[in-house]
Amino acid sequence: MYSLQMTSPVGDLTLFANDRALTAIKFGKFPGGGENGILRLAEKELNEYFAGQRHEFTVPTELSGTAFQLKVWNSLLGIPYGETRTYGQVAAAIGCPGGARAIGGANSKNPIPIIVPCHRVVSSAGIGGYSPDLGIKRTLMAVENIEI
Repeated sequence: MYSLQMTSPVGDLTLFANDRALTAIKFGKFPGGGENGILRLAEKELNEYFAGQRHEFTVPTELSGTAFQLKVWNSLLGIPYGETRTYGQVAAAIGCPGGARAIGGANSKNPIPIIVPCHRVVSSAGIGGYSPDLGIKRTLMAVENIEI
């Protein structure tokens, strides 16, 4: 496992990767060791995203979770930059009508936030929640010029 720490508009991020793909982004500084090309590519693409120069990521990712979580996270990849979907819309899209709370639960476990854009999922009544901090969600939405 490799890791790289970077500073961003949402605070410190620690990126994790194996030899094949980016496996996690954590908010804050975490111990780890050794960089690789995947981490350097992820850092470059994230910096471009925060500068408003990148709308899609090409860094390979490897998600790990339950079958339901994987289904949710893969559906999030289809939400275009600058757009949102409600928890209910995501639930309906994956064949789980009435599963808005379950979508929120899966989003809170997303191992690769920002790149797997759980910040683009909002409540039908407004912005909704965000783990670890609602201020981070607001900043990410501002980067994409999303107004709620």
